[in-house]
Amino acid sequence: MSTRPLIVIVGVGNGSGTGGATARVFAKAGYRVALIARGADKLNKVADDVVAIASGAEVATFPIESYSFKALTDVFNAIRSYSWPSGGRTEIRVALYNAGAGVRKSFLDVSEKDIQVVVDANINGAFGFSHQVIEEFKKNEIDAKGKRGTLIFTGATASIRGNNTTSIFSAGKHALRALSQSLNKEFGKENIHVAHFIIDGAILTDTQLSRQQDANEFSNNPDIRLDPASIATGYLYLANQDRSAWTWELDLRPAHEKW
Repeated sequence: MSTRPLIVIVGVGNGSGTGGATARVFAKAGYRVALIARGADKLNKVADDVVAIASGAEVATFPIESYSFKALTDVFNAIRSYSWPSGGRTEIRVALYNAGAGVRKSFLDVSEKDIQVVVDANINGAFGFSHQVIEEFKKNEIDAKGKRGTLIFTGATASIRGNNTTSIFSAGKHALRALSQSLNKEFGKENIHVAHFIIDGAILTDTQLSRQQDANEFSNNPDIRLDPASIATGYLYLANQDRSAWTWELDLRPAHEKW
């Protein structure tokens, strides 16, 4: 029986954003999908949605209490021991770290708790997740594209630029970007592809839609916002890059975004 590829995704929210879209795109491409996030009910709903739109999709959910190093390390024991419905072997070939901590406050209002939330999401959890993923990639044979696996990090405008009310948010995103670059340089020599996406603009999610003065314009005008499915398609493109031309960092923004 052939080995089926698995994508592991951290951070899916209610399924309307980048994490959920990535699950749907990769499921349609034949990947098994493992979803990691806080909140079992939301996770199960996202899994059901993916199965409903992708024929033959296999999706497993792994709820965690926090984005701590320990939580993101321990969850891999459950992923490794999971029995997939169709049987056969599976290999983790793609991993997406999409966890976020959107703390936006004036610097003097930032609390120690705020700092801890951001550090967990962008450093502690990212380190724990990356460690487990790379250990799994190292077990894989080099595939036809010349890689053992692809690890993707979702970044933001704040990954490269600070601003008013983004001192802690930007600090966390800068750290995540630095981690991705370091891992790319260290493990590219072992045919492990690590990449960082700068998402420069508002994404069409339920939360963003609820904040808009003109929700209809925001929903229907792709010039002014990013479509999560388009971001996910970018992730799939990157996972399919061959080893002669790998991207470390890619920025995505809508056509009319000011930058």
